[in-house]
Amino acid sequence: MDIRLEHNRRQRKTALLATTAGCLLAGSLALPGTALAQTAAQPVREELQAPDFVLAPSSVEQGQTPMNQSFGPSREDWIKDTRRKAFEDTKFDVQVRSFYLDRDKYDSSQMESWALGGSAGLKTGYFREFFAFGATGYTSQKLYGPEDKDGAGLLQPGQEGYTVLGEVYGEFLLNQDTRLTLGRRGFDTPYINRNDARMTPNTFEAAVLQGLYGDKDTGEWRVGGGYFNKIKERTSEEFVSMAKDAGAQAGVERGVYSLGANYTLGDLSVGAIGYYSNDIIGIFYTEAKYAFALSDDWKLRTALQYTDQSSNGEQLLKGNSFDSNQWGAKAELVHGGALFTVGYTQAGGNANMQNPWSGYPGYTSVQVEDFNRDGEKAWLMRAGYDFTSVKGLGIYALYVDGTDPSSPTEYARNETDFNIQWKVPKGVLEGLMVRLRYAEVAQSDPASDDLKDLRIMVFYDPPSL
Repeated sequence: MDIRLEHNRRQRKTALLATTAGCLLAGSLALPGTALAQTAAQPVREELQAPDFVLAPSSVEQGQTPMNQSFGPSREDWIKDTRRKAFEDTKFDVQVRSFYLDRDKYDSSQMESWALGGSAGLKTGYFREFFAFGATGYTSQKLYGPEDKDGAGLLQPGQEGYTVLGEVYGEFLLNQDTRLTLGRRGFDTPYINRNDARMTPNTFEAAVLQGLYGDKDTGEWRVGGGYFNKIKERTSEEFVSMAKDAGAQAGVERGVYSLGANYTLGDLSVGAIGYYSNDIIGIFYTEAKYAFALSDDWKLRTALQYTDQSSNGEQLLKGNSFDSNQWGAKAELVHGGALFTVGYTQAGGNANMQNPWSGYPGYTSVQVEDFNRDGEKAWLMRAGYDFTSVKGLGIYALYVDGTDPSSPTEYARNETDFNIQWKVPKGVLEGLMVRLRYAEVAQSDPASDDLKDLRIMVFYDPPSL
């Protein structure tokens, strides 16, 4: 059939149908022949008379899909859909914090601050199922803080408030199990972590590859590695070299390479991680955990840990070589909401253990003291209970007894802590957490006083975010 003849025939038929439809539509609102009826039909006639009106012939039957239209919409629509999905999956995180800390130190001086602040951030979903973006800002402002009682770690020196953009990063989903992070972000490993025990966590400028492989039935692998270039300490507004933060002399700038893995299968967990900063320090950490049931109501959890630290290269951290280590063991007895813990650590070598970029992972590291000085041994006893009658309410008390370290100018210490916390799980106050912590540290030095540390925290995470 001649395509032009068929095209003209279809034009006449379409015009007739459109005119009839226009009259019927207009007739439902006004009498035929009136101005309203003529206006309703006019646009149809103008469209049909347009010179660029072309009808492309096709032999595709209804219900068929050609190959070139398979696997989704057009490229333009595909991009719009993936962007829309990324925005729909964007998560916002807001937390309000109020923190009061009052410490009477060994030399009878005092630190006292009360701050109000928190954080606000977001992380998008994955654009094109590949790239996500995240950012978090932090602030801590003074409510109370005498200048002669500085140093509590809630505010900057001089009891000054601060506001900082602590996280700005891109996350790339390389496959379902592997992701790459580039930029400034918080990370959590034994010796590089957020140490989020004040108003603001540590964050790092880094390139980190992380993977989660396997499953709980066959065994789960957590693998991570990367390069950490800079750190922003908790009250700082600036990112500085990891070497400078560790205590290296001015002008020395070095980052930290890290690589580690952990394997979990049921109640067994085994892992190790290494950190290497050229000319500064090398750290190796390993930990193993295993748990088993003693009866239907009682469960025993056990753990072992070991850390080795040493200087390397040009020894720019202390100016001399050092080697230190600590090992620890822990046993926990679980019965319902009750938890009873016994732990032991022992440090050795020729220097104190160090943790410049994190909280310390030792089993006897508690509210104030880490009990990781060279030659120091420490025992921990702890008892805690999570109430079933009041959801989210928990308490614990602990005691750590340490020995004299190797240094003749330092003395044995023991610490007693008490903690009560209530995190509201639901209801009008959902998202609210109130925590009271008190510690007292006694030192065998007859010339010093006992240290007393009181902390009151009120955090609020809006449940809708």
